[in-house]
Amino acid sequence: MRTKVLIVDDSALMRQMLSEIIGGYDDFEVVGAAHDPYIAREKIKALNPDVLTLDVEMPRMDGLTFLKNLMRLRPMPVVMVSSLTKKDAETTLRALELGAVDFVTKPAAQTPEDLARYGEMIVEKLRAAASAGSPRVRGERDRPRPPSSPVQSAFRSGQLVAIGASTGGTEALRDVLTQLPDTFPPVMVVQHMPEMFTKMFAKRLDGLCRITVTEARQGERIRPGHAYIAPGDMHMRLAREGDYFAVALDQDPPVNRHRPAVDVLFHSIAEIAGKTSVGVILTGMGADGKSGIRALKEAGARTLAQDRDSCVVFGMPKAAIDTGCVDAVVPIGQMADEILRSVAVTKQ
Repeated sequence: MRTKVLIVDDSALMRQMLSEIIGGYDDFEVVGAAHDPYIAREKIKALNPDVLTLDVEMPRMDGLTFLKNLMRLRPMPVVMVSSLTKKDAETTLRALELGAVDFVTKPAAQTPEDLARYGEMIVEKLRAAASAGSPRVRGERDRPRPPSSPVQSAFRSGQLVAIGASTGGTEALRDVLTQLPDTFPPVMVVQHMPEMFTKMFAKRLDGLCRITVTEARQGERIRPGHAYIAPGDMHMRLAREGDYFAVALDQDPPVNRHRPAVDVLFHSIAEIAGKTSVGVILTGMGADGKSGIRALKEAGARTLAQDRDSCVVFGMPKAAIDTGCVDAVVPIGQMADEILRSVAVTKQ
């Protein structure tokens, strides 16, 4: 059975392009298109689509208002379509908080090769969204609970936590990072996300967390009480600079079709800080992090993965678990507590 898709976009060109791209795959059927949310509402009732693509900026009713109403009245998987602008990045991150499964950016170039790659990306995200189930069910997952006396935990010098995530990861990371005390060891994060979005994501988290959250900068020293988000379109590695650790960024070719890639970060940590690190794989499609989690485990790290029921997409955690190198499989609501137990020395 083919997945039914409704395209909601005020641009006739985007509606046509998305219809042609998505309709070219045998497992999808584009059942309709709408140029504003009011028409979209009627078409959802009439056509009963399985998944929706939704433009961030819409006439007559903005995308966020429409999404709020949709998640309240007729929850369904939604993939946002966004431009690479600060305003759209902020709106898209808010849409993910409201229940959108994922997002794609509008194509910057339109060569046949670019469009083919774009088509593969958006269809992959639509497949993941369709398999994610009802946003209402996902919203009832085990929510975070306060960690066990986090402020009283003591941590060993040189410890490091590395986290990799993709689809659904923005909310999962918020669930985890907001639970960590400001004395916590350094955290390095790869979330599959393009430029501009990582900067806005880090800023958003920083306003919610006790630890300081920033987009990582080349050469900066890794410090406790800080989380470093890999910049979009840049691989992030751990480097040793004398007697301290630092951030190393580069634009080497994508790994697992991603830049930044979780495997790149995990392998770098395994090489120089494996015995004092914790590796964590959260929700996401694909298998990025699979070889990295094995490298971390072989280097002496403790390794954790999010469980199936609390994932939006179980792909990345499942790939890691299947290696046999994951020490514990944990619901997202308990992940911060498990990370704390993994690095804490004593509780006073």
